[in-house]
Amino acid sequence: MTNLFDLSGRKAFVTGASRGIGQAIAEALAAAGADVAISARSLDSLTETKGKIEALGRRCVVQAQDVSDVSASAAAIAEAAKALGGLDILVNNAGYEEVRPSLEVDEALWDRIVETNLKGAFFAAQAAAKIMAAGGNGGAIVNLCSLTSYVGIPTAVAYGSSKTGLLGMTRALATEWAPLGIRVNAIAPGYFHTAMTDVFYRDAGWQQAMLEKIPQKRFGTMQDIGGTVVFLASDASSYVTGHCIPIDGGYLASI
Repeated sequence: MTNLFDLSGRKAFVTGASRGIGQAIAEALAAAGADVAISARSLDSLTETKGKIEALGRRCVVQAQDVSDVSASAAAIAEAAKALGGLDILVNNAGYEEVRPSLEVDEALWDRIVETNLKGAFFAAQAAAKIMAAGGNGGAIVNLCSLTSYVGIPTAVAYGSSKTGLLGMTRALATEWAPLGIRVNAIAPGYFHTAMTDVFYRDAGWQQAMLEKIPQKRFGTMQDIGGTVVFLASDASSYVTGHCIPIDGGYLASI
């Protein structure tokens, strides 16, 4: 039996791959055999991730990309696909969050979060799906949802709204693009210490309170992310579409 998780010969694109979860996903895809295009707002920020991918013997293409700029984002995906010789996998990882009480959220913050996390993800998926459909072999799209796709988190109303919308978008696109051979799924990372969530982890009391709510009694590590994305990108999940897999140490199961 062939290795269902083998991504040899596949071409992947990961947005927001300069650090943290995006970097871990890009590295995991490369370790499974894929050539990987990576993007971030700054090309310089992608140097470390590029080195990790190439150290695994895989090809890496870097793109400057602001996913909230729809036309430029689509162009970046098209250029990467051309350089790689096709596109089989898209991971919509790029995101933005800023903690702010809901009564203090202004239009500018709302627009920045929603345009990056929801609008940006949709149009990146659309651009990738057009390439996948034209290639005739389908593909796999993985969106980065969140625990806020399921539960309300104080001071995260714009972020939670964008990630809840992303969950709905995942389901809708999965049903519409299934005839094209394109599967659309998502993951919902739980509590991971990243640059975007660092503000919470500075509070030792918050850390202790959260650990008491997580059945596995630990926060997630970058090593906990990649395997699920490889599964959703590979033939191992060929009959899985329209679903979101929480990676949360049992948090959602316990509430």
